Amino acid sequence: MSERLKNFPISFFAVVMGLTGATVAWRRAETIWGLNAVVSSTLLGISSVIFAVILFVYLMKMIKHPNEIRKEFQNITKLSFFPAISISLLLLSIASMDSFPGISQALWIIGATVHFFFSVVIISIWIRHPALEINHISPAWFIPVVGNILVPIAGVVYAPVEISWFFFSIGLVFWIALFTILFYRLLFHNPLPERLLPTLFILIAPPAVGFIAYVKLTGAVDSMARILYYFGLFVFILMIPQLRMLFRIKYYLSWWAYTFPLAALSIASMLIYHQGGLVFFKYLALGLLILVSAVIIVLTLMTIAAMKNKTICVED
Repeated sequence: MSERLKNFPISFFAVVMGLTGATVAWRRAETIWGLNAVVSSTLLGISSVIFAVILFVYLMKMIKHPNEIRKEFQNITKLSFFPAISISLLLLSIASMDSFPGISQALWIIGATVHFFFSVVIISIWIRHPALEINHISPAWFIPVVGNILVPIAGVVYAPVEISWFFFSIGLVFWIALFTILFYRLLFHNPLPERLLPTLFILIAPPAVGFIAYVKLTGAVDSMARILYYFGLFVFILMIPQLRMLFRIKYYLSWWAYTFPLAALSIASMLIYHQGGLVFFKYLALGLLILVSAVIIVLTLMTIAAMKNKTICVED
């Protein structure tokens, strides 16, 4: 068990991101279509418990194996997964806004503060890193960016709007910069390692979340909002031909990268349907919600099986 704890990865927090993303998607669907809140309430409870368990285990690793935490933080790929902790807090804040507003606000304050700290530290490491190469970049680098774009979704309720615009601006500009670098890397350099191939789905998240945050900030689906939404939708369509390749790789925790972006695009589709009333978006949102729910069920079973077979929480 000590060896398993030693190798417990920071990327486990991606599980919480997927579950809380689905929670928010189901909560939005229940509101729009007048459904009972039993699914979202259940998912919120499960997400909260799993976040608490993963956080506890990781804190135990920090106490018992601090050198392993240091190694993860010094690994340029694993470094980008640390903000998944603060993103999980922000998503739990969004998911609990209606049911537990006081807890939601506390989670938002902690999540936004921690995420700002991670953003400054990680970008500073990227700038100062002595041996950074183009092949080091992967879609996982978008994780710190997505967190900044997430802040306004609850931030417009809990803080002055200028704070939300501050975070949104950081996320949007760095998303454009990183997307350009990553696309260059994908086209002209070595392919992504097999373990990181599922993270290609992360490319859906920044424009989808950006659309949601932008509409929250402006209150309208204008030209800029449509650019963000339709680009996210295009990236999703672009991922469909890649599924044949992705299905051939063995299971890694990185498979959870499928979940949050799909949930984000489902929520964005519900929002654009709610604003414009075009029926196409209603069925697209419903299809994406069913898809992300099915993916989460499958990945949960696969993760449990991998834990039993001791194929995760092992040395890389």
